Amino acid sequence: MNNVPNDPELLKHLNEVFKSTDQLADRIGEIFECPITIEDSNHHIVSYSKHKENIDEARIATIMNRKVPDKVINGLWKKGVMPKLIDSDEPVIIPQIAEIGLGNRVAVSIREKNEIYGFIWAHTGDKTLSDEELQFLKEVAKQVKKLFMKRHNRNRKSKEQYNDFFWKLLTGDIHDTNEINRQSKQFNIQLEGKLAIVVIRFADEVTEQLEKHAFYLAETQMQVQVVSRIFDDKEFIMLVRHVKEEDPSYMLVDFINQFIHRISKQLKLQTVNGSAGSIYETTRNIKDSYKQALQVLDLKERFSKELEETFLYEDLGVYQFIDELVEIRKTNHYQNKYVEKLRTYDKNNQTSLVHTLNLYLQCDCNVYKAAKEIIIHPNTMNYRLKRIREVSDLDLKDPNQKINIYLDFMIENMQER
Repeated sequence: MNNVPNDPELLKHLNEVFKSTDQLADRIGEIFECPITIEDSNHHIVSYSKHKENIDEARIATIMNRKVPDKVINGLWKKGVMPKLIDSDEPVIIPQIAEIGLGNRVAVSIREKNEIYGFIWAHTGDKTLSDEELQFLKEVAKQVKKLFMKRHNRNRKSKEQYNDFFWKLLTGDIHDTNEINRQSKQFNIQLEGKLAIVVIRFADEVTEQLEKHAFYLAETQMQVQVVSRIFDDKEFIMLVRHVKEEDPSYMLVDFINQFIHRISKQLKLQTVNGSAGSIYETTRNIKDSYKQALQVLDLKERFSKELEETFLYEDLGVYQFIDELVEIRKTNHYQNKYVEKLRTYDKNNQTSLVHTLNLYLQCDCNVYKAAKEIIIHPNTMNYRLKRIREVSDLDLKDPNQKINIYLDFMIENMQER
């Protein structure tokens, strides 16, 4: 390939070829004298060139499945290849990775600012691309971007209009079902089936690099389909759609955990929280799912220990109503008579029956578990529980009394923070 970067006739011809995906990879392959694969951001094949013998296992599997195998993608992440492609528009040279069946490659991302549209992979084999060829591959990616942007714009029209529609769904400012259906078709947004809002909240400043990685993960995570996504300050908001047969709640938690794990590891982030609202089958409830997701995040910040492993609104339990309960208690100037009796006894006798009862309830009334927490013998724990009954007249076999006291302890803990 001689003096390609300075050949205006070749660039002009490329512009003609890039008007469609037909023979697109073949023409690029002829220029660089090696097989070419072009993928979208989900690693599905858009176009691939002809090849001869000595083609590696990864290329064969990709062509057969019309998508890059997960094993290959995971291997590229582990070797640090994908972060480089996401963070930069420069070509990345990739030596052979035998354990995933990948031969020597050069790859470049197809991007517009922070959004990844896809990737071009040159299967170089024993061939080494010169600096001039690497720079020309970068120029080729810019030309291919035009084709991707045409497809992208046909689907989503203008980004501003698309974002406006998504915000109207989130805030409930659009009510008419026919209008929602019309605009969803206009922007190619699938709103059928089980929908929920997922919110990822970052403590770190949201940089261009973070946005790139978030957008990429939203496109490539397989547990759910991300229908729409947008950044709002330090929150990444996604409307997700369930497309698998597995339990939707399980898939949501797995999606959030995988998203947090991957982006935290890739960018060395310290604090990333995630949540999801309830799952609905009507678009008018998207606003409710959004409010619920935000409520989960706020509660996780206030009750970090208690809700560390809670991500779904439906799993909050009584925490869903904790703020309302606090207001009711304040309005009624309520005090629990059983707890007050124990508190007075503790003060006069230098005991810790209130603490013991609190811990016992937190341990789901398990004597042995509670005793282990306090580091006392189970017999000692049973004696304290007997003393609690005698002092307060509390019936620890009455679920209503136990639940009421448990809630009172939760509210006290909340007010002391």
